[in-house]
Amino acid sequence: MSDSFKDDSASKGPFVGTDFQDEDFREVVSILRERSGFDLDSYKDRCIKRRIASRVRASGLNDSGRYVDLLRSDNSELEALLAVLTIHVSQFFRNPSTYRVLEEKVLPELVAAARGLGERRLRLWSVGCAGGEEPYSLALLLHDMKLDDFEISIIGSDVSEPILEKAQQAEYKAAHLAEVPAPVRQRYFEQIGEDRYRLDPEVRGMVRFQRHNVLADADYPEADLILCRNVMIYFSREEQNKILSRFASTLGRDRFLVLGRAETLMGTAREYFRSEYPVERIYRCQKRPAETAAAECR
Repeated sequence: MSDSFKDDSASKGPFVGTDFQDEDFREVVSILRERSGFDLDSYKDRCIKRRIASRVRASGLNDSGRYVDLLRSDNSELEALLAVLTIHVSQFFRNPSTYRVLEEKVLPELVAAARGLGERRLRLWSVGCAGGEEPYSLALLLHDMKLDDFEISIIGSDVSEPILEKAQQAEYKAAHLAEVPAPVRQRYFEQIGEDRYRLDPEVRGMVRFQRHNVLADADYPEADLILCRNVMIYFSREEQNKILSRFASTLGRDRFLVLGRAETLMGTAREYFRSEYPVERIYRCQKRPAETAAAECR
């Protein structure tokens, strides 16, 4: 970082989210929208300001105006900020009981339903995939199901290109593998350092990563199962309803949605989903928005 951006305000306390001037915050929102296509307008200001404040402190600054100047002039800082705004804590098989239900109930049902329709495909989407642990966990489950006659599509999406590039490398510290059973770790992970592991290439090849913003992008991938865990908490209730409505459209009847443990359905989303496994926040899609609109017109 250039010395010109260092702050000499030693008398000030650490910069926090409430220190952000409204004008400077609007400028940060504008810069992110124009230069990265990431729109913060629908996110909760308090959560977002806290995360931006962490980057202000990391940059050695104590003033929101000076941080805006840095953001305008330094592309690496723009990428660092985008990563902080979008990343969430993740590890393989996070909330193991959720993956047990997926492995023992949800995935076998989806496979049986596809076979009953004469289809041989399964489509899974991990929204806000961060370092890739979630979609790779799904790939590990499916790899062990021996679905050689199926076309498997697993998409991991995020708004940050650097995060997606890191996910594609599939290299993790041991802490990220804490919930991975020992036999699975021995079979599918190669130790490449004292505290680093690389996922098996065949499993890595089952996952495709793409940049996607559930608020801004019009196209949602078709899916039989969507995992969107610990993402909704950053959106307003209105935006949550919009996203959930679009999930229902891309899923269709009797397909599944998984939310985070702290998330739940509200408003119009309850028309589209019913709780199937309440403790695990796993919901079954019972109708699409178009079906609801058609029923109201009758």
